[in-house]
Amino acid sequence: MDNKIALITGASRGIGAATALLAAQQGWAVVVNYHSNQTAADTVVQQIRAAGGTALAVQADVADEAQVLALFATIDAQLGRITALVNNAGVVDVPARVDEMSVERLRRMFDVNVISSIVCAREAVRRMSTKHGGQGGTIVNVSSAASRLGSAHQYVDYAAAKGAIDTFTIGLAREVAAEGIRVNAVRPGLIETDIHASGGLPDRVRDLSHLVPMQRGGTAEEVAQAIVWLMSDASPYTTMSLLEVSGGR
Repeated sequence: MDNKIALITGASRGIGAATALLAAQQGWAVVVNYHSNQTAADTVVQQIRAAGGTALAVQADVADEAQVLALFATIDAQLGRITALVNNAGVVDVPARVDEMSVERLRRMFDVNVISSIVCAREAVRRMSTKHGGQGGTIVNVSSAASRLGSAHQYVDYAAAKGAIDTFTIGLAREVAAEGIRVNAVRPGLIETDIHASGGLPDRVRDLSHLVPMQRGGTAEEVAQAIVWLMSDASPYTTMSLLEVSGGR
C-alpha cells in the first residue's frame, strides 16, 4: 500500500493509544478517534508529531451513524482514503448476571461493541475495496478472549458482543478477500488497561493473573504489536484469522 492512512477508533487510551503510537512509528499517518477525552487524544497526537509522524485527532461517537459518516468525511478531506481500520472502541459495564441485565445495558453493549464496528467497516470497505476504486487495505477488529470464555457472573453480554465480532470478522474477510482487503481480529486476554476500572474492577487483572499460564497480565503495547503486524505488509496472506494475545489463557 502506497497510502498508509490508519483510523483507530477509541485511540485516546489503552490498546488504541498504544496501537496509534506503534503504527505511527512504522510510517502510518494515524487518525486518533476519541469519544470524549480530547486531552488524552491530543496527547497521543502530540507524541506522534513530536517523533516526526503524522496524526489527527477526530471526535466521534462511533455508536452514532451520523458521527461515523462525519468522521470518515473529515479523514477524506484532510488525509485521503484510509487503508487500515482498527475497530478498537468498546465498553464494558459493572459485573452482573444475565438475570440482572437491563435492555438499556444490552443495547449500549451491542451498539458500541458490535454495530459501531460493522458501520465503520462498511465505510472502510467503500474506500478500500478495488470494487469501489480503492487500492485495498486491512481491517483489524479488537475482539476478546471473553468470546471463548463467556465471562460468566461478570460480563456475559460483553462476551456475547465479542463473539459477534469474531463471526463478523470471518464473514467480512470472506466477502472482501478478492477486493484487496484483509480482515482479521485480535483476541486480547487480561490486559492492563483502565477499561477494568470503568467496569468497577480496577484490580481485575491482578486478581485473575493466576489463571493465566504465563502468570501475568498483558500490556497494551503487546496487543498493539499484534494489531500493527496484521495491518502491515508483513502479513500479506493472513486474513480471516482470530489471533490470540492472551498469555495462553
